[in-house]
Amino acid sequence: QLQLVESGGGVVQPGGSLRLSCAGSGARLDYYTIGWFRQAPGKEREGVSCISSTDLTTYYSDSVKGRFTITRDNTKNTVYLQMNSLKPEDTAVYYCTAAGGSLYYSDTYSPRVKDYDYWGQGTQVTGSS
Repeated sequence: QLQLVESGGGVVQPGGSLRLSCAGSGARLDYYTIGWFRQAPGKEREGVSCISSTDLTTYYSDSVKGRFTITRDNTKNTVYLQMNSLKPEDTAVYYCTAAGGSLYYSDTYSPRVKDYDYWGQGTQVTGSS
């Protein structure tokens, strides 16, 4: 059974950076498409970035494109989300999630919560001004 544990959240000033980590156990993460979702208070959970399992195709939502980067380190069974130029509106709980096989998204087809089978507990990111 795959388990996911996120880390790296915290409080950061606008313009700052954080790197979130998603460590997998119980299975190899490279067999899965890994996604990062976030949920702000009173809002629906939204997919911000994903990386496919086979060809490492990446997806970014418009709100984070050019600022966030998703990468894999298969030797550590970990996926990272590098977040730069953080804004107050990036404040949310960030969740790592996994789905078997490769999933692909586009500007007209965004990640959906129901696409994913495994979820971490979340890590809080707060942009404080």
